[in-house]
Amino acid sequence: MAELTTLARPYAKAAFEHAQAHQQLANWSAMLGLAAAVSEDGTMQQVLKAPRLTSAEKATTFIDVCGDKLNVQAQNFIHVAAENDRLLLLPEISALFDLYKAEQEKSVDVDVTSAFALNEEQQDKLAKVLSARLGREVRLHAAEDASLIGGVIIRAGDLVIDGSVRGKLAQLAEALKS
Repeated sequence: MAELTTLARPYAKAAFEHAQAHQQLANWSAMLGLAAAVSEDGTMQQVLKAPRLTSAEKATTFIDVCGDKLNVQAQNFIHVAAENDRLLLLPEISALFDLYKAEQEKSVDVDVTSAFALNEEQQDKLAKVLSARLGREVRLHAAEDASLIGGVIIRAGDLVIDGSVRGKLAQLAEALKS
């Protein structure tokens, strides 16, 4: 995975710098998200891996599938990625672009998984606490998982806070083994 990130990073940085210079971060994020979804499609992957097609043919087919959702600059980006055989990296490029965008906007997406549904008040309180701790605007995404038994698991980028009963039991079991 680190190798994919290394290969995708220059493309994500180039797209980010272009989008930032033209104040089109949201637009580019959407276009790269679409391109990533298209590149993950099974049929499209067969096209992108086909040795008999030239990079220009692959790029043209890819752009045709995306329709008018890609502007001229994004189409040029697709052509450059195709010339360098990097179209299969579009999901990684899109993810890195979104990380750069979040860093620029001083925001972070936080996934909260709880054993029971969190009401609006609890979500707001949790978002405020996490925003203060992380020093960023927090976009909270809540989900339920009854297998946690109780508590919550919070994921914000590389940060994972496991306050679930299941997690505590796993820690206890590990401590008893050693």
